[in-house]
Amino acid sequence: MSRARAKLEGSPWVGGLGLAAGIIGLAVPVSAGLVESGRAIEGTVTLVVLLALHLRFVTELPKRRAGSWWIVAVQAWLTYLPLTVFGAAWTPVCGLLAGALLVMAGRIRSIVLALLALACGPVVLAAPEASMIHPLWAIAAPLVGAAEFAVVTLAKRARELTEARTEVMRKAVALERRRFTRDLHDLVGHRLTVLVLKVQLLERLVEEGDDKARAEVTETLLLLRDLSADVRAVAHGLRSSSLAPELGSARSLLESVRVRCQIKVSCRDLPEEVEEALTHALREGVTNVLRHAEARQCSIHLVERERLVRLTIRNDGVRPPRRPGDAGQGLLNLAERVSPLGGWLEATSSRTGQFTFSVYVPRKK
Repeated sequence: MSRARAKLEGSPWVGGLGLAAGIIGLAVPVSAGLVESGRAIEGTVTLVVLLALHLRFVTELPKRRAGSWWIVAVQAWLTYLPLTVFGAAWTPVCGLLAGALLVMAGRIRSIVLALLALACGPVVLAAPEASMIHPLWAIAAPLVGAAEFAVVTLAKRARELTEARTEVMRKAVALERRRFTRDLHDLVGHRLTVLVLKVQLLERLVEEGDDKARAEVTETLLLLRDLSADVRAVAHGLRSSSLAPELGSARSLLESVRVRCQIKVSCRDLPEEVEEALTHALREGVTNVLRHAEARQCSIHLVERERLVRLTIRNDGVRPPRRPGDAGQGLLNLAERVSPLGGWLEATSSRTGQFTFSVYVPRKK
C-alpha cells in the first residue's frame, strides 16, 4: 500500500482523488454486504489484499508497456473465487477487475483484453445459484471499469504534460544561461581585453613621459563606461550591435597598439541579424589578434558576392597555441550565432605566421 500511495502522490492530485473516491465507493457496499453475511473479518482481509494489488497495478509506471501480468492474474483469482464464499456481497469487485483489464488493454493496445474487461462483470450472471451474485453490480461492472480507466488515463496524461512542461522550462533556463554566458564572453570579454591593453599602454606611456598618456586615460575611461553599459545590456538581455562603429573602433584599437590596419568594405545595408552576427565576429577576430598574436599588420575585408556576405580578418605574427586544440570559447560562441543564419566559419594559418579568419553569412531575401 505504501508504494501505491507514493505513486499516487506523484500523480496529479485530481486523478488520485478520483481514483480513491471510486475505490471507496466500491469498498463501502462490499463491506456492508460482508457484515450482513457474517463474514466481515475474513472478507475485509481479502478485500484489503485485493485493493492493495489493484492500486499497485493501476498506479505503477511499468518499464514495459504491459507492466505486471501476475497482479492481474491474482486479482482475477481474488475476484471470482471468493464469490463462492462471500456470495452477492462480493459482486462489486468485478468492476475493479474490469478497470485493471482496461488499463492493461490500453498499455498493450489489445482489443481482446478490452472485450474481456467488458465481459468480466456480466459473465457472473451465468452463476448456477442466483444468491451468489448481485445482478445490478454485475451489469454495472463494465461501467465502473470504464470510469476507472478514464480517471487513470487522464491522470497519466496530466503527469506527462507536467513532465513535458518541466522539461520545456528546464531547456528554457539552460538556453537563457547559455545566452547569458555567450553574451558575457562576446561583449564583456572583448572590452576587458581591450581595457587590459589600454592600461598596459598607459603604463608604458607614463614611464616614457609621453604626452599621449592623457588621451589614453580618456579612452580608458570611455572603455570603462562602455563596459558598464555592456554588463547592464547582458544582464537585461538587451543587445544592440552596429557594424560600422565597430569597424572604426577596431581600426583605432589596433593602431593604438601599433598594428597597421587596413579596412575594406564593399557591402552596405545588411539585415539586422546578419549585421549583429558579423559585429560579434569582428570583435572576436580583433580580440584574437590582440591576445594570440604579435601582429604588425591586419586587414579586415567585408564583401558580398552572390548574396553571401564574407568578413575576413587576416593578420601576421601568429604565436603557436599554448595547449593543443586550444580553440577558445569565443569561436564556439560565434559558431552558435552564425549557424542559425546558415553561416559558417573558416580559419587557416600559414607557415609564415599568417592567420586568416573568415565568417560567411548568407543574406536572406
